[in-house]
Amino acid sequence: MARAIILVLDSFGIGEAPDADKFGDQGANTFAHLSKVYFEQTEKLIDLPNLSQMGLIKAAESAGKKSFPHQDYAVTKGAYGYAGELSSGKDTPSGHWEMAGVPVLFDWGYFTDKENSFPQALMDEINKATGIEGFLGNCHASGTDIIARLGEEHIRTGLPICYTSADSVFQVAAHEEHFGLENLYQYCEQVRALLDDYNIGRVIARPFVGNDASDFVRTGNRRDYSVLPPAPTVLDRMVESGGNVISIGKISDIYAHQGITSKTKATGIDALVDATIEHLNKEPQQSIIFTNLVNFDQDFGHRRDPVGYAQALELFDARLPEIYAAMADEDILFLIADHGCDPTWHGNDHTREYVPMLAYHHNISQVNLGERSTFADLGQTIAQMFNLEKLDYGVSFFNDLNFKSGK
Repeated sequence: MARAIILVLDSFGIGEAPDADKFGDQGANTFAHLSKVYFEQTEKLIDLPNLSQMGLIKAAESAGKKSFPHQDYAVTKGAYGYAGELSSGKDTPSGHWEMAGVPVLFDWGYFTDKENSFPQALMDEINKATGIEGFLGNCHASGTDIIARLGEEHIRTGLPICYTSADSVFQVAAHEEHFGLENLYQYCEQVRALLDDYNIGRVIARPFVGNDASDFVRTGNRRDYSVLPPAPTVLDRMVESGGNVISIGKISDIYAHQGITSKTKATGIDALVDATIEHLNKEPQQSIIFTNLVNFDQDFGHRRDPVGYAQALELFDARLPEIYAAMADEDILFLIADHGCDPTWHGNDHTREYVPMLAYHHNISQVNLGERSTFADLGQTIAQMFNLEKLDYGVSFFNDLNFKSGK
């Protein structure tokens, strides 16, 4: 018996994927580029002792085929590699479903027009279903930019702000007090029910607070409404076997609450790490504790803030020893990302990149996992760890970890 801890460093890419040219992302490298800008602007080397000792730098240099400014540490306690993505998109559900063993091999639907993004027929259906005559936005936008631009009009008119991006997504921003949080959730649920024919992956509720454009800020009450994965994931297999799957952050939303036995919401990297440690201190064996660290993506990647991204990585790295300390001898920690989001790249969308594949347990030394052809290798590894039914995709690296679960 054992526990698996999965930490998703949301958007932490480490070099252009082999098919990056299909996405206009040739040359993207989230880690290398943020490290370079951090050094140029602060004259300090990014300092990640714990991640580096797990093998992050080795994996990143192999994936990106380049060096970049960083503090040097020997690899002493980790399995490290890098993984490409099979899924057809570079979005959050695709990346998460694939790491759980179910790559997305179909094409999502998208709202591709930058302005007047939503078809009139859909807009009419939404107005009829919700009873709200109209909405603001109807365009591609950054979430923080659009609430600054339209938030005051939203308060004045009572109309929700609806927008999209390069992802397969319909996003709705509304003021928690003036529009109401429950009203926002209900509106998103009604929109979700209308989008199946458009094959849209997610509807996202984006609540915010504040008095005017000078102080509007999004809150931690975001909620994602996703379609179900197209096949059973390793999370489903775990629950079917009588095990536990604990969602921390937005994990449960991403899997449409399927294959989840309990969920904890938290806002901010520190709070998400705190929640992970709290569950480590109380969850029984035969558990998956699954945490998404969304702030790397939403606060720094999409906002194109490489210095802030670097500082957030250092903050997270400093918390890793607390996670190690809470782990039992039979636990394994896995670190991965779901896509890239290079903060030096053009636009503000995700980037098609390799992601790190790192693992740690108390008795591990240095293990080079090399290049992995799919994120699904993680799901297959966890399936083997818990003696679950083998998944259709992925190659397990469990045996490489030199680990005995005691089961």
